[in-house]
Amino acid sequence: MTNFYTLQLSEIIQKLQTILQQKSPKERVEFQVPNPDIASSTYNGERLQIGNEVVIYRGYKTWLNLAHILGCRMLTPKTVDENFILMRYEKLTQDSFHASNAKKEEKYGSNSIFSAIHKNEEAGFLHYFTQALHNVKIDERKRVLNLGINSGDEFELIQKLSKNFTNLELVGIDYCASAIESAQEKFQHDSNVTLLQADINKLNELDLGEFDLIISIGTLQSSNLEYNKLLMSIVQNQLSRKGAMILAWPNCRWRDGEMLYGARMKNYPFSEMSNLYKDVVFAKKYLQQKKFRVTITGKDYIFVTATSIKRD
Repeated sequence: MTNFYTLQLSEIIQKLQTILQQKSPKERVEFQVPNPDIASSTYNGERLQIGNEVVIYRGYKTWLNLAHILGCRMLTPKTVDENFILMRYEKLTQDSFHASNAKKEEKYGSNSIFSAIHKNEEAGFLHYFTQALHNVKIDERKRVLNLGINSGDEFELIQKLSKNFTNLELVGIDYCASAIESAQEKFQHDSNVTLLQADINKLNELDLGEFDLIISIGTLQSSNLEYNKLLMSIVQNQLSRKGAMILAWPNCRWRDGEMLYGARMKNYPFSEMSNLYKDVVFAKKYLQQKKFRVTITGKDYIFVTATSIKRD
């Protein structure tokens, strides 16, 4: 059995890359490493004496991050003895909604790969979205608009967090008809929730009035939208003077059941985040010009949260 007790991380990566090149998706790679539980308050790379051997310490986070970097799923490690464990990786398939050949209307539909994603069960999304909702003081809002609501994850969380959910008027819009149908079924008993199948490009034609909170998660960067023009129009026409916004961009890829860190562009085989940061910075600068206090938070999703500082 291969062991990585004394190798540098760069050497481990090279060896695993070579092994994985010979593996098919769903095949496993196993190797022994020092048990991360043998030490506490210990940084990665520290040398530890175990019996007659000096080993290099690494925590579980390093092994999890490495699994994702290598396109693998980290499986539950097995105990070898009190000092060593068997680390197990499973090579991921290319199964991803990003590579789906479905028509634009149904790539995010109720029968799509995307429909199997539950963002509220991902700590890297849930924590920062919850934080954003607290920052905009969700209980003080009256009218909420969600652009690109899909199956309604954001409204579900608001329902759990809000102390006056039934007093909120929530409107959700999505281009995908089957996604809206799924959301309508989910909120069928909530008369304060309105869900519309519509094109965000034609938002002004819907005559929805103003909202004091507008949310858009992973939608405004869509290729069929003119991002800068649309964002400015939303702020000018749908956002109330004392309103707030929560915008988020995915800095991740969904693949074979895993949320992998890092946005991708079509022409790059690795994470490349230029467009992500460009859009985030534009939103921040524009909203600041419009007298909003703006914060940027998150990791796997980058959140721009804006609250009005306009005076009466």
